[in-house]
Amino acid sequence: MDSNWPEVSIDELKASSKNAIAMGPFGSRIKVENFVEDGVPVIKGGNLTGDFIVEDKFDFLTEEKADELKASNAFRRDIVITHRGTIGQVGIIPDDSKFERYVVSQSQLKVTLDQEKVNPYFIYYFLRSPVGQHRLLMNASQVGVPAIAQASTSVKSIMVPYPEKEIQNKVVEIILGLDTKIHKNRQINQTLETMAQAMFKSWFVDFEPVKAKIAAIEAGEDAEGVIRAAMSAISGKTDEELDQLQAEQPEHYTQLKTTAELFPSAMQDSELGKVPDGWEISNFGKVSTCFDKNRIPLSKRQREQKKGLIPYYGATSVMDYVDESIFDDIYLLLGEDGSVLKDDGSPFIQYIWGKSWVNNHAHVLQGANGVSTEHLMLFMQSQNITAYVTGAVQLKLNQKNMNSIPFINAGKPINDAFYFSIAPFYAFKRNDEEEIKGLRNLSDILLPKLLSGELEVNAINEAEG
Repeated sequence: MDSNWPEVSIDELKASSKNAIAMGPFGSRIKVENFVEDGVPVIKGGNLTGDFIVEDKFDFLTEEKADELKASNAFRRDIVITHRGTIGQVGIIPDDSKFERYVVSQSQLKVTLDQEKVNPYFIYYFLRSPVGQHRLLMNASQVGVPAIAQASTSVKSIMVPYPEKEIQNKVVEIILGLDTKIHKNRQINQTLETMAQAMFKSWFVDFEPVKAKIAAIEAGEDAEGVIRAAMSAISGKTDEELDQLQAEQPEHYTQLKTTAELFPSAMQDSELGKVPDGWEISNFGKVSTCFDKNRIPLSKRQREQKKGLIPYYGATSVMDYVDESIFDDIYLLLGEDGSVLKDDGSPFIQYIWGKSWVNNHAHVLQGANGVSTEHLMLFMQSQNITAYVTGAVQLKLNQKNMNSIPFINAGKPINDAFYFSIAPFYAFKRNDEEEIKGLRNLSDILLPKLLSGELEVNAINEAEG
């Protein structure tokens, strides 16, 4: 980066307090018995995968243990860096973090900066930029477990651009605005996904509409009362709220009633236990179409020769970008080999749309025979597929085993009603993800130019005005 500004070391910008730059504690200092259900969260590499600290799946320490590990405590506006394992991860504890205090784990270090001298977000964004990543990883070793040698010393020595504080703040305002929008969009998408998962569980796992009908019959309700019970189970509304819905949104009420009428009012025995009357015990192969024969793996060299903007997918994620596509639709990808199982036994899943290229490490699937691709995805997210995976060293989910996974098929009318209910969620999600992609691309373009002074912040402010 040919910066138009002077550069200083992070060591010159650190806070004057003791342990301003500090490693996480040795593993032996945190024992299993120190973990509690609620307390001071421990930041690990898994919490550094987003734009800010990802505030879920924390382990917690007691307040007393956190006090004992005071040197490794981190607070709002502290920067957290992974120095061992997935090196190069950088996060910042935001101003609106869930917790006031954290402890960094043994693979991370924290940096507390003098906020009179520098805006911590400015340094965070620099470390996230290509030049910042290069400087951060200059002393990295790839032998054995990847690690940054003498991590604290290495981080202290990193040179960073140092414009006037006013300029720092303006740069941060621009990039943070984009990041905040991205973060909010992702939160909305997660909420929609959670709603779809809850609906799937209610209809196809817990059979709540069916059980509501059974309970209403046993309570002596008439036919209308039985239907209303199912309507309540589907919508989560009370009788009073259903009356209000009927008065204010009669079309919505009628649609809900029509859906409730589709569910049976009895259960039957099956090899999977009690299931709703009339529902079929099928298998994954009968409700999916597999496009594996259309996959084409590309070597790293081939991908370098085909550089472009179209995502090239592997078993768990986008591996690269190429200039051609072999698929152009909505698909469900399931890891076939290598990374197949998550810790809870569920499969690695990717929901993709638009032009894409997929290698031979992921099954390419769509829903079939009245089952939507989204329905198929929600089903697989709920499954423990450990019993269907082969291989001791190299795990594999082959087509035969995948297709044999039992699937409870409610039939086309209910499956169609389910898709009608969740389709708007996923249409919104796809649009939102495209907006996120555009915002991320804009951020990636602006970030190095703003950090170097090549693009003046006043020019952007004038353009926006």
